[in-house]
Amino acid sequence: MEQVHRIDHPLITHKMTHIRDKNTGPKEFKELVEEVSLLLAYEVTRDLALEEVTIETPCASTKGRVLAGCKIGIVPILRAGLGMVDSMLTLIPHAKVGHLGIYRNENSLEPVEYYWKLPQDISKREVMVVDPMLATGGTAVAALRFLRSKGVRKMKFVCLISVPEGIRAVKEKFPEVPIYTAAIDSHLDERGYIIPGLGDAGDRLYGTE
Repeated sequence: MEQVHRIDHPLITHKMTHIRDKNTGPKEFKELVEEVSLLLAYEVTRDLALEEVTIETPCASTKGRVLAGCKIGIVPILRAGLGMVDSMLTLIPHAKVGHLGIYRNENSLEPVEYYWKLPQDISKREVMVVDPMLATGGTAVAALRFLRSKGVRKMKFVCLISVPEGIRAVKEKFPEVPIYTAAIDSHLDERGYIIPGLGDAGDRLYGTE
């Protein structure tokens, strides 16, 4: 699938196995989500532009390369997306964080927007939209559409687990938006849950099952 990047790494595979395990408690689950998010962020930022600078080491003058003034935004889809933010900021401390509240109606499976707060210069930033799950794709599409309405031109969608149905939904509406995922699962069940999945990421993060 074009523009879909499944990050295949032994550390991610190992941690995702424990994330999926129903016996993993909220504390360990949160730590694992943060660790996988950090590893994903490393790959998501691989194409950031660099520029050459001259520096002085303790021994000599030399050339080096630094980030070329790229402005990054991180927008978690509340509430589960919050679990991915802090670790990404460890790698990208200069990023600004927005918040977008969208939940999926359990009966209609349609997205419902209930809150948003974005940096004033969000339209000038390359935005990473983060959510642990890409299931039906409705919430992801709603988030991307909302950000596009706010002037954001360059976006990436970052998740832990996705399914072909959700990927197709996003690519149909936003074919130019890359998707980064740690796993592509089999399918959705009749309730719109990812199979085998990991359950409800928000409930498992915050112990509200």
